[in-house]
Amino acid sequence: MSSASGHGRRLTRSHRASITGVAALGAASLALTLLPGGGATETGAHGMASVAMVAPQGTGQMQAKVVEQHAAADKRVKDRAAREKAAAKTKADAQAKKRAGQKTAASRTAARKPVYANNLNGWIREALAVMKAKGIPGSYNGLHRNIMRESTGNPRAKNGWDINARNGTPSIGLLQVIQPTFNAYHVSGTPHDIYHPVSNIVAAANYAAARYGSIDNVNGAY
Repeated sequence: MSSASGHGRRLTRSHRASITGVAALGAASLALTLLPGGGATETGAHGMASVAMVAPQGTGQMQAKVVEQHAAADKRVKDRAAREKAAAKTKADAQAKKRAGQKTAASRTAARKPVYANNLNGWIREALAVMKAKGIPGSYNGLHRNIMRESTGNPRAKNGWDINARNGTPSIGLLQVIQPTFNAYHVSGTPHDIYHPVSNIVAAANYAAARYGSIDNVNGAY
C-alpha cells in the first residue's frame, strides 16, 4: 500500500507538470494567432508586443482627422468673416458714392441757380421766374410799366395821403400794395415782407391776375 501510494504521488506531480506545459503552449499559440502574418518562430512575448503597437497607429489617424475637421471649421469661420467684411465694405462704398452723387447734384443745381442783380431790372426778372413757376401771368413790360407809375422803382415808397392811408393801411412798395392784400396774395417761396421787392411784385401780380386776368391788363390805379 505504501509503495503504490508513493507511485501515485509521483504520477500526480508529472501530470501537473504536463498540464502546466500544455497551458503555457496554448497561451503562446493564442498570442501568435493575434499577430497579422506572424511566423511560428516568434515567441509569445514578442507577439504581444507587436499587438500593443497596433493601437497607437489607429489613434494617430483619429487625431489627424479631428485636427483636419477643426482646421476646416476654422476656415469656414474665416471665410464667412471675410465675406461679411467684403459685403460691409461694398455697402459703405455704395453709400459713399450715393452721398457724393447727391452732393454733386446739389452743387450743379446751385451752380445753375441764376443770380439776379439787386436793382429794378434784377427784381423784375426774379419776380418773373417765381411767377412762371407758380403759374402767375405777366410780362416784363407789364410789370415795369406799372412799377414806374406806382413808385418810380422805389421799394421803400409809401403813400401817406390816399384813402388807404387814411384808413390805416397805406400803399407800400414797388407796386403800392396794402398790407391786407399782400397777406392774402403773398406767394410762398418769397419772404413775407411787403417791403421786399420781389415779394411785393409777385403778390401784386398774383392779385392783379385774380382780379384783372394779368398785371399786363392794369393801366392805372388798381
